[in-house]
Amino acid sequence: MLPVKRFTDFIAQNTLFEPAHKVLAAVSGGMDSVLMVHLLKAAGLNFGIAHCNFQLRGDESTRDEEFCKDLAQQLEVPFHLIKFDTQKYAGENKISIQMAARDMRYQWFEQIRQQHNYTVIALAHHQNDAIETILLNLTRGTGIAGLHGILPKNGALVRPLLFLKRDEIQAIITKNNYAYVEDSSNASVKYARNKIRHEVIPKLKELNPNLENTFENNLQHFRELEVLLELKLDELKNSLLIKQGNELHLPLAEVKKLNPKRLLLFNLLQEYGFNETTVDDIIASLDKHPGRVFETAGFKLILDRDKLILTRKETDEQQTVFIQSTDHSVHYGNYKLNLLHDDSALIIKDNPLAVSVDTALLVYPLSIRQWQQSDYFYPLGMKTRKKLSDYFINQKIPLHTKSQIPLLFNGNGELIWIGGYRLDERYKVNKNTKKVTIFELYKPA
Repeated sequence: MLPVKRFTDFIAQNTLFEPAHKVLAAVSGGMDSVLMVHLLKAAGLNFGIAHCNFQLRGDESTRDEEFCKDLAQQLEVPFHLIKFDTQKYAGENKISIQMAARDMRYQWFEQIRQQHNYTVIALAHHQNDAIETILLNLTRGTGIAGLHGILPKNGALVRPLLFLKRDEIQAIITKNNYAYVEDSSNASVKYARNKIRHEVIPKLKELNPNLENTFENNLQHFRELEVLLELKLDELKNSLLIKQGNELHLPLAEVKKLNPKRLLLFNLLQEYGFNETTVDDIIASLDKHPGRVFETAGFKLILDRDKLILTRKETDEQQTVFIQSTDHSVHYGNYKLNLLHDDSALIIKDNPLAVSVDTALLVYPLSIRQWQQSDYFYPLGMKTRKKLSDYFINQKIPLHTKSQIPLLFNGNGELIWIGGYRLDERYKVNKNTKKVTIFELYKPA
């Protein structure tokens, strides 16, 4: 007798799919997937069988393919087959054979699901698979998400056998005299999962014969903790991550109050590519001098005076733009700089985005570029030179915005104007000025 009611109850309790839905069953030919399709048939559900031949075990692979094809005919359901060159795919993508097989089969399952209007893809994982997954994750290192084991439902993937243990499946298969095929590679302990299955779990069961039940209870606790963490993170994302243009600001005072700080900050920053080691470095820097930058492939986090600033990394440094005497306007990144020549000693006041310069002092071509550590200038009204890095600090300009400020240089290499901020004393309009060149900067929206 088949546990059909337990099967349909588990499907309903976990909202895996509706009775009228069309199910694509992933079948290897092993006892787990064989039992799953017999349960689907006994429950009167609409399903088809999908089988992947990875062509890794010679005649065994052909045998499995033929078995699954015959099984589909016996059950009178549609049969979908694909043959993969697994070794070639693994070599081209520089990944393990196991990872290659996983990638290819899930991509193909989804393709078949969409092409043939299946609602879900049913996989035959059971409780022991969930235990193995948790132990693997713990061995490799994991957070709370890695402790929930194999979820009954994840998008279009469903696992309707998670209510059964491996020995229960074996007993049902034997009692009903169902044929199945055995993958000889399952006995090899060269694969990590098999090593845990054949060597680690038996030792744990010596300590706790009810290991599966204990893990099932633990899984429920871990899943509830994960839900609790997700609710807390949603709350923090709304209150702690303050959007400012294209940036996210995290007030330092609030970050320091986080408890537990490491867990919460890591989970907030994880989606931006920050790992636990970097988060440890960030936490260690919270009470130190501002200016430190932490980077991932696509983002950078800047420690400012009273906040953390999260922003996308600029893909490329701005190239130097040259200005000829005949130019009326040039573009620099998202900025536009207009030039106007005037036969007077006009002085621009009260507009930080415009400046008038003594035309006679200009040596073409002029240039616009971003700042460099060695840059200096003579601030308007001062007779001594000042390093730009010191000026930016005095102006409290965040580190990540310094490289975005356009600097106008004379052809002799001297800095004329920090665009939007300050003119160099050497280029101001004075009583001897006959003509001026007006530079007007348009900021990006």
